[in-house]
Amino acid sequence: MAKVLAALRHHWKKSTFGACLLGWGGHWLYGKHCDNLLRRAACQEAQAFGNQLIPATMPLKKATVFLNPAACRGKAGNLFEKNAAPILHLSGLDVTVVKTDYEGQGKKLLELMENTDLIIIAGGDGTVQELHANANLLSLCVQAAFSKIPIGFIPLGKTCSLSHTLYPESTNQVQHITNATLAILKGETVPLDVLQIKGEKEQPVFAVSGLRWGSYRDAGVNVSKYWYLGPLKTKAAHFFSTFKDWPQKHQAALIYLGPTERPPEEPEEKPRPPVHVRLYRRLLSWLRPKGFHKAVAPEEWEELKLSTIELCIATQNRQLDLTRTEDSMDICIEAENVSKGEFVHRGSQKMRDPHVCLEGSQRIQASRCILKIPEGTKGFFGIDNEEYEAMPVEVKLLPRKLRFFCDPRMREQLLQAAVQ
Repeated sequence: MAKVLAALRHHWKKSTFGACLLGWGGHWLYGKHCDNLLRRAACQEAQAFGNQLIPATMPLKKATVFLNPAACRGKAGNLFEKNAAPILHLSGLDVTVVKTDYEGQGKKLLELMENTDLIIIAGGDGTVQELHANANLLSLCVQAAFSKIPIGFIPLGKTCSLSHTLYPESTNQVQHITNATLAILKGETVPLDVLQIKGEKEQPVFAVSGLRWGSYRDAGVNVSKYWYLGPLKTKAAHFFSTFKDWPQKHQAALIYLGPTERPPEEPEEKPRPPVHVRLYRRLLSWLRPKGFHKAVAPEEWEELKLSTIELCIATQNRQLDLTRTEDSMDICIEAENVSKGEFVHRGSQKMRDPHVCLEGSQRIQASRCILKIPEGTKGFFGIDNEEYEAMPVEVKLLPRKLRFFCDPRMREQLLQAAVQ
């Protein structure tokens, strides 16, 4: 023992390095062990769903998983197979996995959507980023024929603004993924708004999060170029962007309508009216003079000239309120007169929460708006983290259009917050 201690004291540098390496290895192995325990507990909970008896005539529920293996720097496929796939298979679902890493899937998507009971999006960083892995998917979900199909979201990245609404926050990635997958099996859903964004000639694009146009978004796109600066890369990207044109102002005109009153919740299946009611309605339609229309109040459009450093049009899915009486989207017009130091600081805040409306900004509630930008304006919109060429667009709110699975605890918290 004395010889060992003498050798350790004589070679203290190697001993210190070995002790640190041994401690790090032990911590890593303990973390892997804890992750395996989380997976095992989640699989046992999922197996309880799979062991439930169903009538012989009832078919298995079909779940279609849309997975992009290239997401999360190529780790999405492995994360899904290790953490989510076993839970789904043990639950008794008939699971079909579609890898959205190639083009020309429109016909296949349509066939799958017609024969599925629920849709699961296995996504990387960003708000339901996988909805844009194929441009047809979200469009199909919004269609009346498919809008009733519930959607589950499995976050495979480290950050996702929508997952904070649907699931409890967790610093452990394995626990976050397993909790999201189990929430799909529990069946609790919440309605989320969708934005329909349409150009003059383009097909409409749909967004669950929102649209961004401005300097903060443009600088954020370049953050990855400064990877070698580590934690300073975000500030560096915004700092170097101030060397181009300053002040960075975006000119536009905004025409918008105010919020609309939320109609009462409709039952999923409307009972068929009695025969006498149907006959009365048919007779009334025959007796009504042709060209007769009920008087409709004119829409009160408001117009606003913009000069801003960034414009953001977002849904209220980030701060969901299940009991609100009005339907609207948030329009945030960022202050144009900011110093370069403020721009760097505010840009860092925007990277953490892209749709936050910072202090000193103008905020408008609207149900529909038209954004007119000067002809020849260059740049790009950011629509749910996807780039689209900037052009005049009309943005229309589709309230409570899609239903997403959520953790029952989060739904209860939302209801309690609304009551308070």
